[in-house]
Amino acid sequence: MKELHTFGWYAARTKPHLPKEAFQPVPTRLFGGLFFLILTIAGIVTISLFELHPLVSLVISLILGGSFASLGFLGHEILHGTVVRKAWLRDFLGAIAFWPLCTGPKLWRKWHNMDHHKHTQDEELDPDAWPTMKKLAESAVLRWVYRLPLSVRSFFSFSFLTVTFTAHSLRMFGENVKTFKLKKQPALWLQLILPWATWIGLLVWIGFSNWVFAFLLPLLIANFIVMAYIATNHRLNPLVEVNDPLANSLTVTVPKWVDVLHFNFSYHTEHHLFPGMNPKYYPLVKEHIKTMWPDRYHEMPMGRALIALWKTPQLYHQKSEFVDPRQGDLYHSLGNGLDPMKNQYRKDEEG
Repeated sequence: MKELHTFGWYAARTKPHLPKEAFQPVPTRLFGGLFFLILTIAGIVTISLFELHPLVSLVISLILGGSFASLGFLGHEILHGTVVRKAWLRDFLGAIAFWPLCTGPKLWRKWHNMDHHKHTQDEELDPDAWPTMKKLAESAVLRWVYRLPLSVRSFFSFSFLTVTFTAHSLRMFGENVKTFKLKKQPALWLQLILPWATWIGLLVWIGFSNWVFAFLLPLLIANFIVMAYIATNHRLNPLVEVNDPLANSLTVTVPKWVDVLHFNFSYHTEHHLFPGMNPKYYPLVKEHIKTMWPDRYHEMPMGRALIALWKTPQLYHQKSEFVDPRQGDLYHSLGNGLDPMKNQYRKDEEG
C-alpha cells in the first residue's frame, strides 16, 4: 500500500483549484427535495384512497422507493450543512428528508458525520466497517455465517441489502443513545419514535395490503438503493490506520440522470475529501484528483463494483486483504491488487 495521507492533506492541495462558491450552502437544492416529497405524498394518497390493480400499485411502489432513497440522499447533504447552515433548520429539514427511512438527524450526525467520516475504515472506530478475523473469533453468529459457502453468503448478503440500512440505523441508535447527555436523549428518542409512529399509524388507517405497497415495499426498495452505494463506497477498500479518502473510498460511476436523482452521491471519494461542499462541484474535484494522484484514485461502474462485492468475502484479514475462512482463500482489496474482472485469490498459507 502506498504512503497514506489524511483528507486534510489532500484538501489543502485541492482546494486552491476550486471556486469559493463550491463551499457555499445552496438552499435551491430543496426544490429537488420538494419534488420527491410531492411524489411521496401523492403516491401514498393514491394507494390509500383508490382501489388499484396490484401492478399499478407495484409501479407506484417503485416510484415511492426511489423517492424515499432520493430524499435520504438529500437528507445526507442537508445534515452535512451543504444546503442550509442554521442548526435548527438543518435538523428540521434533515428530519423530513430522512422520515421515510426512520433515521433521526441527531443520530445521523453522530453516527455518520462524526464517527464514520472521522474514522473511515478504522477497524475499531468506524461503525460502518466490515468485520475482521478478530471479530469473527469473538462472535458465534459470525462464525456460523462464515461456515456457509461464499455464493450462499453473497446471496443472503445482497438479499439483506433490502433491510440493512433500517436494521443498522436501529443498531446505531441502541449503541449511541446513551452516549448523549441525559437532557438530549428525549429528542433522540422522539426522532426515532415519530417516523415509526407515522408509518404504523398509516398501517392502521389504510390496512395491511395497501400499506405493503405504500410503505413496506418502498422501504425495502429504498434500503437496497441506498445500500448499493454504501456497500460499494468502502467495502472493497482496505482498513486503514490513516483516514486517507483515496485509499479507503471508491467512487462509482452511474448514468448522469441517476446522479441527478441521487444528488451526486456516487462521487464518494470526493465527498469524503470535502463533505461540506456543494455536490455540484464533485466532478471538478474528481478532475483535479485524477490529475494530481491518478494512481491513487479508485473509480468503477456501479454494476462492476456490485459484482466484485458479490465475489469477495466481506471479512478482513491483515487490513489489506479479505479472507474466506471456510476455504482459506485470501482476496485483494482496492489499491492492493484487486482486479474486479478476474476475482483472483490465493490460499492462506498461515491457516
